[in-house]
Amino acid sequence: MEQKVNEIMQHISQAQEQLARLLDTERHVTVRMAQIIHNLPDEDPDFGSLEGLMDNSSAVNKSVIDYLNGLADLQDSMAELLERVKKEMNVQDEE
Repeated sequence: MEQKVNEIMQHISQAQEQLARLLDTERHVTVRMAQIIHNLPDEDPDFGSLEGLMDNSSAVNKSVIDYLNGLADLQDSMAELLERVKKEMNVQDEE
């Protein structure tokens, strides 16, 4: 039984590592986009039109929201997996 729990924990660990790498990649993209936006001039930016400005602002906001949603999903999945492991450990202790 302990071997099964160890295998499950190993798979959980690998899945969490992959999620963390994905989120780290999204973080880098978001940081870079924020740097680009920060470097834009405050006055008379040349986006071609107000529509261009709105599109670029929307893209940055979407990226930040996606990153935060990814963090929330990671936290939820970690909590769910740890809850399962805790239940399994309690069952094992009872045996």
